[in-house]
Amino acid sequence: MSPDPQFRQNRRAFLGRTTGALGTMALAHLLGTEGRAADGTAGRTHHPATADAVICLFQHGGPSQVDLFDPKPELTRLDGKPYSGDLEIHFPGQRGNCLASPFQFQRRGQSGMEFSEVLPQIGSLADELTLVRSVTTTSVDHESALRLIHSGKFQAGYPTWGSWVMYGLGTANRNLPAYVVLTDPGGMPVDSVRNWTSGWLPATYSGTPFRPGKTPVPNLVTPADVSPDARLRQLRLLEAWNRDHQTQYPGNAELEARIQQFEIAARMQTAVPEALDLSTEPEHIKRLYGLDNPATAEYGTRCLMARRLVERGVRFVQLFLAGQPWDTHSNNAASLKSLCARIDGPSAALVRDLKQRGLLERTVVLWGGEFGRLPVSQGKDGRDHNRHANSLWLAGGGFRRGYVHGATDAVGYAAVQDPVSVHNLHATLLHALGLDHTRLTYPHDGRPGSLTDIAITKAQVEPKLLA
Repeated sequence: MSPDPQFRQNRRAFLGRTTGALGTMALAHLLGTEGRAADGTAGRTHHPATADAVICLFQHGGPSQVDLFDPKPELTRLDGKPYSGDLEIHFPGQRGNCLASPFQFQRRGQSGMEFSEVLPQIGSLADELTLVRSVTTTSVDHESALRLIHSGKFQAGYPTWGSWVMYGLGTANRNLPAYVVLTDPGGMPVDSVRNWTSGWLPATYSGTPFRPGKTPVPNLVTPADVSPDARLRQLRLLEAWNRDHQTQYPGNAELEARIQQFEIAARMQTAVPEALDLSTEPEHIKRLYGLDNPATAEYGTRCLMARRLVERGVRFVQLFLAGQPWDTHSNNAASLKSLCARIDGPSAALVRDLKQRGLLERTVVLWGGEFGRLPVSQGKDGRDHNRHANSLWLAGGGFRRGYVHGATDAVGYAAVQDPVSVHNLHATLLHALGLDHTRLTYPHDGRPGSLTDIAITKAQVEPKLLA
């Protein structure tokens, strides 16, 4: 039953008084109705999938490929000498000579894949990984490069690939968001929420950020001075107001998305605390993720949360770092050593844990940043941006195990064998999830919009990356 029209004008005031428990606004709906998938369907694929979920360990700033994944003996030989070839320099006035990696590389596993000494745990997974040494992009500016790797476009305001995955596959758990972002307690990443925006897709496909700490999702807890009966009556009234308000604006997708978000927020009241409650994890699992080590505890906590979320049906989980810590314009060696000490063990633990639970087969783990670094120094001991060569790795979800793809030139400046564009990477990731990037579209500016925009990028799947 719709409320009396005389009460309609009070909806805004009521919302203002109850925002302390915004997440509970649809508790009545939770108690009495059936939930919906994000787009009304779940599991809508174009072809058989090898993966159902993605965990993206994103490394803001541009990790140095020649120090971590792509050993270059010739760069070592040229250390301290001018580089005679052409280089695209982001800061031309600070160009230095060739800068060898200070780290040793070692062959790991039966595959013999080479990894830097500062990534011992990730290196121990060599036979599980697809290491791509030939990723290229088209920007050396952080913000535009971030938008490219996340949305396939330079410009802000386009849907990120997590949103496209959610749009294509729907949700597998009506009590949790299909797309979750685990933010860094140290702060937001560069480009902030644009890293997980739904752009011009309906707002319901945006990533849902979970904050670290005791209240991962703001406003989910009912204030202590409000009784359950009082809250239920409030919610029933507000639900009626919301639906009555919606009838005045038929076809308003933003309004429908907002109401759906209120409804899932109510269901999240119990699902989120349970999913993120690490106290139920065995001690050996906590140690595996490094929760007993101050250097790894924070990142390990979020990696373990990612596993628990995927285990409960979340489609897409993304971890971010505060700022852009891999942006090593100075103190390259010291910065990399510190960063690797933080993320190496937890990243490897995530892959191992997924595998031992039988989840890795259907989950893609992706580790990488927006671009690479140059083989020459910037100033004394830094490295500038490089869009011509970047390394990343993938595990699980139908990607080839123990495989190195592509190669760069003698000093690691440019991809010269089997280059992989950002758009081809996106097409391949969608393919593993059963989605055809040419068919996964949504109307935009009078034409079908997509992640890869094939008419412009000519994007295609990279079959060599897949098992």
